[in-house]
Amino acid sequence: MLVVEAAVAEVEMKKIKLTIEGMHCASCSSNVERSLKKVPGVKDVRVSVMTYKGFVEADDNVKEEEMKKAVSRAGSYEVVEVEEE
Repeated sequence: MLVVEAAVAEVEMKKIKLTIEGMHCASCSSNVERSLKKVPGVKDVRVSVMTYKGFVEADDNVKEEEMKKAVSRAGSYEVVEVEEE
């Protein structure tokens, strides 16, 4: 009988707060949220047009630049500050 052991690598998660300029309405925040969710390794996203903030939970290997590009792809939006929580 052959026994196969699967190695499960535990991936570290990080929480990031993005300050985003250019959002004016709920549709804007939805577009940004949808675009960020498409980034590989992003697990959860919440974007608030009221506070101009995006809260992202992602694998530790997700790069800041990937998230900035995703925000820009969603429209005329720009990440002006990134903070790891």
